[in-house]
Amino acid sequence: MRPLTKSRYKLALDCPTKLYYTNKEDEYPNTKNEDSFLQALAEGGYQVGELAKHYYPGGYDIKERDCNVPLKRTNELLKKENVVIYEAAIQYGNFFIRVDILEKKGDTINLIEVKAKSFSGTTDEFLNKKGFVNSKWSEYLEDVAFQKYVMQKAFPRWKIKAFLMLADKTKTATVDGLNQRFQLVKTKDGRTTVKIAGDVSQQALGNPVLTAVNVDDIANRIINDKAYPDKPSMSYEDKLNLYAEKYSKDEKIISQVGLHCFNCEFQTDDPTKKSGFKECWSHFYNWTDEQYDKPKITDIWNFRAKQKLFEEGIIFIDDLQKDHIGDITPNKDGSLSLKERQWLQIEKIQNKDDSIYFDKDGMKDYMLDFEYPLHFIDFETSMVAIPFYKGQHPYEQIAFQFSHHILNKDGSIEHKGQFIETKRGKFPNFDFIRALKKELQYDAGTIFRYATHENTVLNQIYDQLSFVSVKEVPDKKELMDFILTVTHKDKHKGVRDMVDMLDMVKKFYYDPRMGKSNSIKVVLPAVLNSSRYIQNKYSKPIYGKGNVINSLNYENWIWIKKDKQGDIINPYKLLPDIFEDVDDETLDSFITDDTIDDGGAALMAFAKMQFTEMTETEHSRIVNGLLRYCELDTMAMVMIYEHWLNEI
Repeated sequence: MRPLTKSRYKLALDCPTKLYYTNKEDEYPNTKNEDSFLQALAEGGYQVGELAKHYYPGGYDIKERDCNVPLKRTNELLKKENVVIYEAAIQYGNFFIRVDILEKKGDTINLIEVKAKSFSGTTDEFLNKKGFVNSKWSEYLEDVAFQKYVMQKAFPRWKIKAFLMLADKTKTATVDGLNQRFQLVKTKDGRTTVKIAGDVSQQALGNPVLTAVNVDDIANRIINDKAYPDKPSMSYEDKLNLYAEKYSKDEKIISQVGLHCFNCEFQTDDPTKKSGFKECWSHFYNWTDEQYDKPKITDIWNFRAKQKLFEEGIIFIDDLQKDHIGDITPNKDGSLSLKERQWLQIEKIQNKDDSIYFDKDGMKDYMLDFEYPLHFIDFETSMVAIPFYKGQHPYEQIAFQFSHHILNKDGSIEHKGQFIETKRGKFPNFDFIRALKKELQYDAGTIFRYATHENTVLNQIYDQLSFVSVKEVPDKKELMDFILTVTHKDKHKGVRDMVDMLDMVKKFYYDPRMGKSNSIKVVLPAVLNSSRYIQNKYSKPIYGKGNVINSLNYENWIWIKKDKQGDIINPYKLLPDIFEDVDDETLDSFITDDTIDDGGAALMAFAKMQFTEMTETEHSRIVNGLLRYCELDTMAMVMIYEHWLNEI
């Protein structure tokens, strides 16, 4: 049996053709499988589901997988007048659902779908100004509407009410360590599950931070085709039956292709596998392999006119003209404007020009106001649904780590300082600010960040400080004053407001190797592959503890290493595995991935340290991995800046 489940239904809403490609990993690789798991892990989705059950105590947990046994157990339990069931299994025809929490009271059933998503405490955000479903909430509301439809069909004599249980940002935790009571563990068969640690009675959990929101009316409007402004081509029920029939028979639904297809997860470069993306496009376009590889309008940085051009039949960058971009004039200060930069990228692709654009004069003028020593900082932060600390809201910002490099006027460089919170259940933000203030307070040197994140985080911590008493934080005023000096918000701008290196990249620097991205993870390897100066300097083991460039976490490190093709390896890929010398048997029991090479992995690693059951060895390895990763982030900023200075 291949029933249409809620996850398959949501996939079909995104694209009905994907129903044919899904669950065929050996044939059609799916690039999103791992990503969705990591995202759920980082956000605390597993913990939210378990916490929600404890808000409805005394329920029956149906843990069996597949269909038959869960269906049999659910049907037996539903004979009770009143009952709570976790993961109840319901089937109607070719539809099959597992309900997160089912609460039966006589002939009324409360169907509760639990999501690790935040909401502001009012259902107003579920609908737009015209009263139709807000696109930001569509997938969640469609999910619960599908479940209501199936359950109402399966039990027509009962009244079904639909709820979304969400992380309520208007609520605060009234106990410490709430998150840590739901710890992740890995089972012998490799599955991740939640282990309860400590008292999880309703009294011990404190006031609820999750809220069950009645969305029954919206679910009914979806089912009755009244939730969206456009009239559907077929009714809700006919659409469901089509999806279920085609999925059951393993038959493909042909969908019209569009720009959204370029983000399809069913793509692969493996010649031994099939690409769902190519199969779809080949149905409408007789493209050659070369055309699939040609640069397309989706490859242009921050290009918002692509949909209009696609509708006009323009897909390839080679077919673009200046008129398609618009007014290509520089900013008032002479730096690259958004459209000017877009056309720069397009011209280089059309002319097969791989030379680097660098406005040296503009960059030099921009640098004139900088004061040495130069400080480069990077933060790692976490926002999870279930608060770690008393008084904290769901998804409130936690700043758990920073790295700090200094570049002196004489060219000397030092990894000057760092901070990381390693203790479970300890709110780090105010210690974080104290440590950062201590790093930056001894001179008036210019401070650099990459993108807006650091400014946003510091402003959020400023707001957190404003709600605590001087008794709780004796140096409250000093910390708040410090934040004001290095940040901007609204009309305020601090005397040492941090300089955004990302903004410098956008205005003055473009390497075709960067493509449509300005991420530091892309800019750094582009710089390393083009800069002889950086290559010569960092191909030697001059970086490390007590070395020419002092490091707090590396020993005699070489940043420039080449692959078999002679290309320089991205330094983020050089980061050592955090478990490289742990035996396989021990490693199998660990829940953490082997590497930390991006911000999402860093967030997840901290979250695991806070709420995952792990050994001291694993905990220590994660800390060391985080320290090396964050240090590389600020060293990357230094190397990019050094390259610019050398070119100027």
